[in-house]
Order: sequence, then structure tokens, then C-alpha cells
Amino acid sequence: MNRRELLALIAGGCVWATAASAQQPARIGYLALLPGEDATLMKLVLNRLAQLGYREGQNLIVKYLSAEGHPELLPQLAAELVGWHPDVLVTGFGTLTAKVAKAATASIPIVFTTVGDPVGAGLVASLGHPGGNVTGLTDQAADIGGKRLQLLQEVVPGGAAYAVLMNPDTPYSALALKEIQAAAEAKRVRIIALEARTVEEVLRQFADITDGSVAGLLVLGDPLTISMQIPDLALGRRLPSIYQFRESVEAGGLMSYGPDRRQIYARVADYVEKVLKGAKPSDLPVEQPTKFELVINLKTAKALGLTVPPILFAQADEVIE
Repeated sequence: MNRRELLALIAGGCVWATAASAQQPARIGYLALLPGEDATLMKLVLNRLAQLGYREGQNLIVKYLSAEGHPELLPQLAAELVGWHPDVLVTGFGTLTAKVAKAATASIPIVFTTVGDPVGAGLVASLGHPGGNVTGLTDQAADIGGKRLQLLQEVVPGGAAYAVLMNPDTPYSALALKEIQAAAEAKRVRIIALEARTVEEVLRQFADITDGSVAGLLVLGDPLTISMQIPDLALGRRLPSIYQFRESVEAGGLMSYGPDRRQIYARVADYVEKVLKGAKPSDLPVEQPTKFELVINLKTAKALGLTVPPILFAQADEVIE
């Protein structure tokens, strides 16, 4: 074999090796706190990835691990996912999963899904320039808390005080409460913060609400409040309530105003694709929502003896009857 033939053989081997490497399936780890995210939120991500050409069982392998509502299990699950060496680690709903994932690895790219205040949580240096190995999408936008208060007042006008149910351990809660209080001051109404870190504390807060003490309730989105049947508790107290996501209205809540989660999780998949193609999380700005939806449960309004103004019906993206 002469030198030219040997070089051709080596070059051919390199091309084959490169092609084989290119055909290796992408590996995505998904860390969840709440039960059922594989059938809901993660499914939205996978559907969008399929549109982008990444199909599970073909050129995509996904490892899904859930703490099933037990946050103390997250560090162990995150370590297992990191040991699996995924190309990208996606963290499910809430701030805690993203914080645990970041603590578990400084090298594997992490894309978070719905973190209310990623800067306040210490996940990124800034929204525009995340830095490090973490980026993703926030499900909050400026003044959205004030908008929810306005919507609640349109259905329950004339109230002197409104309550905010919040988990103070969630960094986003302080930011949201500040926005709501600023809006309340402008409207000359009082805000009562109901702080709860556990199921028992949530139940205690509801038990302490006396008839007529507050006109309505704003529920801040958090794994704790989302995992509980807050709409049932509010209806039992005949307390008009507004939430972050439509699922709470489908479960009996009066209203929700917030980002379209279908859009958010589709964008998560877009971020994952960018990372798989070589983009660095530090170069991908944290994205804020651009599409919001108003959902009203007319059946709940009737049960509470409330009349929804026609203008709200015109603004609503969906009315549940």
C-alpha cells in the first residue's frame, strides 16, 4: 500500500467515524418535582422537539426522573441524571428543580422551564446575560400581578382588602407581592399576605379567613399551591380567586391570567435544540413570556353569585361553562 492509498484509507475512516458520531442520539435528562409532568409539561417539550426533527426512540433518548412531590428526593435524582451524562438537562416546573440541578453540575447545560425570578434565585447573573451553564424561560412578566388584581376587582368591585396566598420561600413571591402591593396602593385597597410553606399552613390560612374579611384571593403559582386543591378551598370559603394557569380554572377556580404554557414549553424545546447544535447557555438570554391568556369559569362565578362584566367576556380567551 503506497502513501496515497494509506492517507485515503485514514481519511475515509475519519469520515466514517464522524458520520457514526453524528448519528448518536441526543440525550436529554428531565428533572421534575411534581407528579405527572411526563404526561403534561414534558410532553409539550417532546412534541415541539419532534417538529424540530428530534424523535424519541429514533435520534433522541430521554431520561425522566420525578420526585413525585417530595423535594427532599431532588438532589439524589439530579445526581443520577448528571451521572447519566445527558447533552442537556431540562428542569421541570418551579424554581427548586433548577436550583438543585445547578448545584449538581457546572458543566452540563441546563434549561429551566418556569422559574419566576431566576436572578433572585441565583440561577443566572441577569436575564440578558445568564452566564454559567444555566438558562431558560421565566413564566413571569412585569406588572402581571397588578393585572391580576385589576381583573379580580372588575369581578368583585368595591372590596377594601384582597388576600395573596404565597410561599415566602419561593424567590418570585417577594417580587410578585411587591408588584401587587404597588397596584393596590394606586387603587387604595389593602393587601393581606397569607404566607404558607406547607400544606398544613395553607389549610390554616384558609381556616383563619373570616367572612367578608377579604373580597378576593390572588394565588401565586408555586409547586405547593399547584399541587393542592386550592380552587376547592376557595370555593368552600366562597372566596373569588384568580390564578396563574388555566388548569386551576379547569379545576374550579374563578379566573386565571398568565402565560400560555404551551408556548413556553415549545420555546423550551427551541432552547434545547440550540444547545444540541452547540449554543452555550451563557449566550442564550432568559426569555420572558409574550403570550398571555385569560380564562374564566362561568359555573364558579354563578356558584359565588357573581356577575362577570361583558367586557371581560370579550377579553377572555376561554370561558368554561
